[in-house]
Amino acid sequence: MTSPILDIEALNRAVAELREGAGTWTATPLPERVRLLERLLPRIADGAEDMVTACARAKGYGPDSPWAAEDWAGAPWALAQTTSAYLRVLRRIAAGKEPVDARAVRERDGRTVVDVFPATGWDGLLLNGFTARVWTRPGTTADGVRRRAAAAYRGRPVASGVALVLGAGNVAAITALDILHKLYVDGQVVIAKMNPVNAYLRPHFERVFGEFVTRGWVRFVDGGAAEGAHLTTHEGVDSIHVTGSERTHDAIVWGTDEKAEERRRADTPLNTKPFSSELGGVSPCVVVPGPWSAADLRFQAEHIVTSKMNNSGHNCVASQILVLPRDWDGTEPLLTEIRQVLRELPARTDYYPGADRRLAAVRAAHPKAEVHGEGDCRLLVPDVPTATDASHVPDVDGQADMLLTDEVFGSALGVVRLPGATPESFLGEAVAFANDRLPGTLGATLLVHPRTEKDHRAAVDTALAGLRYGTIGVNCWSAIGFLLGYTPWGAHPGHTRQSIGSGVGFVHNAFMLADDDIEKTVLRAPFAPAPRGLFTGSPSLSPRPPYFVTHRTGATTLQRVTRFTAAPGIAKLPGIFASALRG
Repeated sequence: MTSPILDIEALNRAVAELREGAGTWTATPLPERVRLLERLLPRIADGAEDMVTACARAKGYGPDSPWAAEDWAGAPWALAQTTSAYLRVLRRIAAGKEPVDARAVRERDGRTVVDVFPATGWDGLLLNGFTARVWTRPGTTADGVRRRAAAAYRGRPVASGVALVLGAGNVAAITALDILHKLYVDGQVVIAKMNPVNAYLRPHFERVFGEFVTRGWVRFVDGGAAEGAHLTTHEGVDSIHVTGSERTHDAIVWGTDEKAEERRRADTPLNTKPFSSELGGVSPCVVVPGPWSAADLRFQAEHIVTSKMNNSGHNCVASQILVLPRDWDGTEPLLTEIRQVLRELPARTDYYPGADRRLAAVRAAHPKAEVHGEGDCRLLVPDVPTATDASHVPDVDGQADMLLTDEVFGSALGVVRLPGATPESFLGEAVAFANDRLPGTLGATLLVHPRTEKDHRAAVDTALAGLRYGTIGVNCWSAIGFLLGYTPWGAHPGHTRQSIGSGVGFVHNAFMLADDDIEKTVLRAPFAPAPRGLFTGSPSLSPRPPYFVTHRTGATTLQRVTRFTAAPGIAKLPGIFASALRG
């Protein structure tokens, strides 16, 4: 029997309208595509406050709460930043230039790398000391990278078609950014099915993409699994992009009946449409032993807690396992600071459906887990059992520890202590552990004191080369790569539809580097804020980042950054810096 909420006629009509409009989007010349984005930016800014208010209320707090900083960062600012990034690159192409400046693509240590951030002088001011470099796959040449970038705009057009975007329910900007990618990088019109968790965003997105909706290039629909299943198999849909879980991918590709596993093993999928995905995993934060001061311990404790508690841990790259040196004299003081930060944060709940069940499972597996928040949330498991041999699977009561095998998608942080008396030996253990023991390859974070990196450069470089993650943040939570627009976002290459892991393909990627060229992005940020960075070997003008969950004026700062990003002007900078410094 057809579900009463499944309106097949409406879904079919949306797909049919998009198929009619697909050809006109393909024929839209580059100057008009640029103008469309120029007109989209003010709509982001004009509706930013309403969007943030809707996000905050849905999560259980008010728009004036300190927690609303994450909504400014993960909704209007992320959308404005990525739109601005596309605009910059498309304007370069329209002016007859290469999408990537030739000076940014170079050979380094036998590998071609692309410096993608900062891309403008404004970037260097607002995120001073932050950099991002794309590492290409072995054997890729600098000439090849430049030649293949933005192929659709350089005489190698792609076929028109209809893309299905299955929206994510956690971070507000995800669905909108996936729509932009499908339109501007893949050249396809988009039917976006909103996730039931944040379907309240639909009117906000319909306003932002108003011109695209009017012209028949974007359609939004609501619904759950039934609507998604109908659209994934619709003959009018040419490709699929999903942000979610490995289970979602497998259900679409292999089915959910008793023969699904048999199909997967035989590689005989039910759905053969081109598929791209971002599916999360168990993300590590690795702390390299070094000469950390008391101020360093506090600052990085705030950083670590941010990487866990942002959005209540409902992020695909939320740090789930903190990897610490077993014998470092900073391990216990760092954990003490983490506990203090967790206790000081204002109250909030883990709002995402199923979070209470997942956190209860962590408590059941770890009865001595520390609770630092109300409602059995903000769990810290300070010593997750593991073996030093990466080939051995530890167990708790005969079962593999869920913190090492399952994405909790909630506010639980586990601590793994690994041997290694030196940075070299510890990093060797940590890289093997992260690669071989933790599922997923989306993002990893590496915290290393500048003096340690200077004295052990080869060990750090070897670790960065060895970590199999699509984004690696050095003194920078890897999730920042999601926000910058210029940085390709996706899993480390190598997954297949039979073993999908954290997914396939890259989104955002404003320079439109070819997917087949990208291996990973390495982000870097100052180890310490200004002015203390002068004394740690990481000088910059950046204060405590406004996205830290401990930032007292984060919401105000990010509101001002959003409005600046949508319409840059030097007169707006003093207000941004004044707010940021008060945090």
